[in-house]
Amino acid sequence: MITQTQHIQPSRYMEQVAPRSGGSARPTQSGLSRGPDWVDRGPDRVTHSLHPRRSPSQVWAWQTAWEHKSPPAETAIRRRLAGEVGTIVKDWGGRLPIALVYPNTYHVGMSSLAVHALYQLFNRHDDVVCERAFLDHTPLALESQRPLTDFAALAFTVSYELDYFNLVAILRAAGVPPLAEQRDERHPIVIVGGPAPTANPLPLAPLCDAVALGDGEVIVPPLLEALRTGDRAALAAVPGLYSPHDTQYEIHDTPCVTRQTSLDLDALPVSTVIYTADTEFDDMALVEVSRGCGRGCRFCLTGHCLQPPRERSLDVLLRQAEAGLRHRKRIGLVGAAVSDYSRIDDLVADIRALGGRIAVSSLRADSLSEPLLTALAESGVQTLTLAPEAGSQRLRDAIRKGLTEDDILHAADLAQAYHFRQLKLYFMVGLPGETDADVSAIADLCGAVHDRFRGGVTATITPFVPKAGTPFQWAAMAPVPVLQARLRLLARDLRRRGVRVHLESADWAAVQGVLSRGDEHVGRALAACAAPTQTAWREALLAHDVDPARYLGAWPLDEPLPWDVVDHSTDRDLLRREYLRGCSRMNTDRSV
Repeated sequence: MITQTQHIQPSRYMEQVAPRSGGSARPTQSGLSRGPDWVDRGPDRVTHSLHPRRSPSQVWAWQTAWEHKSPPAETAIRRRLAGEVGTIVKDWGGRLPIALVYPNTYHVGMSSLAVHALYQLFNRHDDVVCERAFLDHTPLALESQRPLTDFAALAFTVSYELDYFNLVAILRAAGVPPLAEQRDERHPIVIVGGPAPTANPLPLAPLCDAVALGDGEVIVPPLLEALRTGDRAALAAVPGLYSPHDTQYEIHDTPCVTRQTSLDLDALPVSTVIYTADTEFDDMALVEVSRGCGRGCRFCLTGHCLQPPRERSLDVLLRQAEAGLRHRKRIGLVGAAVSDYSRIDDLVADIRALGGRIAVSSLRADSLSEPLLTALAESGVQTLTLAPEAGSQRLRDAIRKGLTEDDILHAADLAQAYHFRQLKLYFMVGLPGETDADVSAIADLCGAVHDRFRGGVTATITPFVPKAGTPFQWAAMAPVPVLQARLRLLARDLRRRGVRVHLESADWAAVQGVLSRGDEHVGRALAACAAPTQTAWREALLAHDVDPARYLGAWPLDEPLPWDVVDHSTDRDLLRREYLRGCSRMNTDRSV
């Protein structure tokens, strides 16, 4: 549900966290999360993975096999709970029951810092009992093994658009009609939050009673007051809740719901609450350092929809680290760009002085300090992960990445000097104005890095997906055949240069593109989709007369957008100017 917290998922950036003695987190299509809100963040963009390197259909197939091979649901849950430290179990008597639902597997969900933040946030209220639920344990909640229909509310926290399919699957498995109009007072109230719904709540409008927009620290207290009344209509009065079935809302009118922002992060520190071995980050305690990002990359949700940039104080972070070191020897620092934290050198030095090892969720090539790299190397980190995003300087300037080739090559030199074993680079294909020469420049840059870094070099290539609320929200997404051809070309060229390659699916990127800039019509097709497969998705779109090309093409600058109902506290004229500046950098027409 709610939170702009670090949905720290198994993400591309957390690969920095891998110790020399073990394997690194597998890359995903994701950035980080932001703070405890129903939101996620990312160093550069917010595109979160389902399970590392798994498409929705792969997750669904895995889940189906798990259901047929696993022990009885209650037995499996009890085994899982037995391996946890920090679980909160409350008696239900006289308390408001809320299910915190992560629409993916336990392993992925417990790797999300947003789940920990919201679990703590709800349960700090004595008259509330909050229990967790995940895709692989549906339709039961973990702590009590009660069915989800026993709860007053189902609070989903969603970091990635493709997890919308899992949200629908969980509702069906629980016996809750996916469409809000088909539910009544017998059913739980369904609330959804997270980075993707915060950017554009419209695709989920037909499914939800409310969408939480912003930081959970701000939204949860008045939300609980509304839920205590037992009246769905009371949700419309909660600041930051978009209640799509309330008659006061007119889509495309002046924004009527303002995203809620917690300006004082020290008021509620966010860190690992429940320790379990079944997570991508089982050897560390996660601590949220900051939220938002001030870099302003034109494609990035974090830098526009999740503003302003905020930090926790050094004293608060050290207290969290000290508490985490009672459970784990390693502290995982989480933020959109941890190396941008104003006191990063002091922070890592003080954690090392406490006897802790360091891991970080994200680094920028132009803010790598020697004290930080020393602390990472001494902590046994074997992999550095950087995101140049584009191979040519022209495109990096167009997307306002703020990195030069010298920055990237200098980072490779530092990785070599500090004896890291792996260097992982992330790029996008299909950016507005991209040419074949820009695609070849990715291979050239990776080759130059490989020539000066003696360890292994891996390039992960993801298709660009326009995000609502960013300057590139008006941009067209490259056609799938073009993306596929460029991905194949890059894969051949990179392998020839000795660079390992991971490619993300162009087909699923197009699905994500429709959901990212979709509206209520897309939401109704989503609710009707029989399975998370490409075939079922196409059939659902066809049945609801939804043309995906409408959502994947360029959007007119002077027309209303589906997500205009949300006030992200970002000036639309500024976004438009930034988009046109980006287009001018590419020397291309804005519709390309």
